[in-house]
Amino acid sequence: MNIIDIILKKKNKQELTKEELEFVINGYVNNEIPDYQVSSLLMAIVLNGMTLKETIDLTDVMLNSGEIINLDLPDLVDKHSTGGVGDKTTLILGPIVAASGVNVAKMSGRGLGHTGGTIDKLESIKGFQVSLEREEFIKQVKEIGLSVISQSGNIVPADKKIYALRDVTGTVESIPLIASSIMSKKIASGAQNIVIDVKVGNGALMKNEEDAKTLAKTMIRIGESYNRKVVCVLTNMDVPLGKNIGNGLEVLESIEVLKGNGPKDLEMLCLRLGSIMVSMAKNISEEEAYNVVKENLDNGKALAKFYEFIAYQKGDINNISISNNIISIKSKEEGFITHIDTEKLGEIVKNIGGGRTNKEDSIDYGVGIVLNKKVGDLVFENEELVKVYISDKDLKINELLDCFTISEEAPKKANLVIDIIR
Repeated sequence: MNIIDIILKKKNKQELTKEELEFVINGYVNNEIPDYQVSSLLMAIVLNGMTLKETIDLTDVMLNSGEIINLDLPDLVDKHSTGGVGDKTTLILGPIVAASGVNVAKMSGRGLGHTGGTIDKLESIKGFQVSLEREEFIKQVKEIGLSVISQSGNIVPADKKIYALRDVTGTVESIPLIASSIMSKKIASGAQNIVIDVKVGNGALMKNEEDAKTLAKTMIRIGESYNRKVVCVLTNMDVPLGKNIGNGLEVLESIEVLKGNGPKDLEMLCLRLGSIMVSMAKNISEEEAYNVVKENLDNGKALAKFYEFIAYQKGDINNISISNNIISIKSKEEGFITHIDTEKLGEIVKNIGGGRTNKEDSIDYGVGIVLNKKVGDLVFENEELVKVYISDKDLKINELLDCFTISEEAPKKANLVIDIIR
């Protein structure tokens, strides 16, 4: 068996066997197969797809590339997002759900493509430890009900390595690769109940509902093969979530939501996702669960849990990376904002230092964009459209302004939650 034959087989749209996938994945993890050959196979998968059997086999191979955690905890639930622009829901949801008496044990990733990553956001907090040993991870969940870590140690090392490679080789947008990446992490981290926020639209990896539903159903099928209960919530990513885009800025916005002062679209989505998570873990109705999570947001317990979580992982919440160099970008015309090129905004944040172009790139946690106006808002000529927090990179202002379409008539409001697939 050799890697070239396997690449050619997938190039010719043939189904790979589990043994062939094991050969590639294990060889890559053990540094026996180089980046460029795995990149070639990943591109063949992006172009030609995989069968459900291949996808389940790939998940299993990645899952078994390392250790699997058995937390053996009651009321345990995990949540994942397929990635979007301004998506900081984990930072809000985790504390809300943990404050509601449900254990949240989450293994998260770094930024992928134009979308931000939870681990990058947490690392914008000085001192925050994203790498914990298995025993520390379990101990923290038992003691405070919440831990979020990176793919550290020997937990799904294959996905950790492939995830970073996909980010810099144009092989992010593939349903089998996304599904196997997400589900291998979710299953490895031990939760029996999994809620997945599948982003749909311009700023998401899934650009249309059809692909998003295919991804959701694929992940549910993978979950079923491991006796995991999976619920997928399709949510709108045609516009950024909330107002802040960029690692440190998104932490600040998360705190504002937990204080009750954040954008209502972001708060609403977190309450909806949180009610599903609590409903699954406690086996109660979603209506009853909604009342529980709303109460714990309103009474300050979720905010207190957030601070406890940050302190437990050695973060200094009073020291968050935010650039001091702020540029105000003003509108050149008057009218209603009818469209935002969300993906392009994400790319702009990446290009000013907030994301990676190469695997080895370090990122600037303090840069980003704060939207003063969103779709449906009226903006006047010379009124501030966005603030840009920037360090030492050039900003193409016209490129940023081109992200906004302004018209005379107000647009129809789109639903944030598109569908729920169980």
